[in-house]
Amino acid sequence: MKTRIKEFRAKYDLTQEQLAQKVGVRRETIVFLEAGKYNPSLKLAHDVAKTLKTKIDELFTFEK
Repeated sequence: MKTRIKEFRAKYDLTQEQLAQKVGVRRETIVFLEAGKYNPSLKLAHDVAKTLKTKIDELFTFEK
């Protein structure tokens, strides 16, 4: 899975820690999401997208 979380975080000048606090997860979760090492639940994907003012499919790309 590829993500654009880092790109959108930069757009809003948010650190990983700040995004984690806004979404209600640990910073490590954001680190793993950005690295594509963690597949988020639908709720987490929704919360991250909402916080970054975008759509889920703009943030996450699933590869075969």
